[in-house]
Amino acid sequence: MKLFKSLKKTMIALIAGVTVSTAAAAGIGGLSVQKVSADSLPQQTDSNLNLDVKAAIAVDAKTGQILYAKNAEQALPVASMAKLMTVYLVLQAIKNGKLSWNQEILPDAASQKVSQDTQLSNVPLKADHKYTVKALYQATLIYSANGAAMALANAVGGTHKNFIDMMRKEARKMGINDAEIYTANGLANDEVFDAKYPGASDNAENKFSAKDMAIISQRLIEDYPEVLETTKITRMKFNNGTDETTMENWNWMLPGLAKAYSELPVDGLKTGTSDSAGACFTGTVNKDGHRLITVVLGAKHDSQEDLSRFVETQKLMSYCYNSYSYETIKAGKSFKNAASLPVYHGKDLKVAVSSKNGTDVWLKSSVSSANLVAKLSGDKKLYKDGGLVAPLKKGQTVGELSVKVKGQDLYYLDGATSIKLKAKTDKAVDKANIFVIAWRAIKGVFNR
Repeated sequence: MKLFKSLKKTMIALIAGVTVSTAAAAGIGGLSVQKVSADSLPQQTDSNLNLDVKAAIAVDAKTGQILYAKNAEQALPVASMAKLMTVYLVLQAIKNGKLSWNQEILPDAASQKVSQDTQLSNVPLKADHKYTVKALYQATLIYSANGAAMALANAVGGTHKNFIDMMRKEARKMGINDAEIYTANGLANDEVFDAKYPGASDNAENKFSAKDMAIISQRLIEDYPEVLETTKITRMKFNNGTDETTMENWNWMLPGLAKAYSELPVDGLKTGTSDSAGACFTGTVNKDGHRLITVVLGAKHDSQEDLSRFVETQKLMSYCYNSYSYETIKAGKSFKNAASLPVYHGKDLKVAVSSKNGTDVWLKSSVSSANLVAKLSGDKKLYKDGGLVAPLKKGQTVGELSVKVKGQDLYYLDGATSIKLKAKTDKAVDKANIFVIAWRAIKGVFNR
């Protein structure tokens, strides 16, 4: 019987291993398929908010807390919103000294050819004229200029293909494993002419989930907050050497543009539009000092004047600010039933603990800070016989608090479903002397 059970366990382990290996090997556009975990987002986190889009998400820009999600983990076409990853790599190259703002770039043939397509969003680039990195960067973000984005990609990667490989690598570093990436500007593979990605079909196009776009946007704002100084520009001139192109930002939620709303001071980030993607928009707004990132994919796009993606974004942003309150969890906070840890050979047999670091959390209007509950786990590396080994210093990190909210599920971009805080000691605990330790040992014998 024991032999049978052992063989059974071995077979189950082998089958599980084959299943995982097969799933990991199924690649999409150079990225492995994301494994579905038990902590995946619900199809829709709040049925009371009916958004007329294929997918959507709203997150806190600082913590990555997800306030709303609809079909947020399905990879879909995003069109020009893919330029946010291109911009991230451009800013990274500037930070690393590979590019400089005043550096002049001569457009490669494919970038120049794409820039002449008047059916696309573009600033026309001349084959014999050089453009600064800054000018091309501004055109990419403000006017979604497709040729400008390609010229930047070529400058960073050397070739368009190399840059796509860099985009794929950076996506994996960000934890994005379900995307398809073929072009630096979001066009279909055959629309970039000689720069199309080798081995991919002509109609291959970039696909990201709403969650993926939120991850990229959060990283972009966190690592390069200066990007907002450009994304908030409503109008600018692009100098083409002999003439100028007036660029009006496609983000019509900016102040002074068609869908501006005074209650929502939107200052970014990027639109995307194509027949397959519909109308998409990654927005960001900072209201009362609390910044949100929202993504809507596949909104209606009946005409160039269709405002649907901005209407749905306004609904989503307003929902977040009106349905949640913002709670700060300060460093030094203690939680009921998670306020102490046992001590081994200490003068005190317990030590009070509290949070070493603070954070913020959005709480639904139906709950309050009293609904915050925590589980405390000690650092087992510091343990002996079930307790923290004395002596202990005041403020010493000794474990972790896992905080949840009664009556509200928590979701984060990194997959977490609770708030993780370091736990610290509230006071020092000296080691007990040898007589106290001996006396406790004797008492322990008689109390068995």
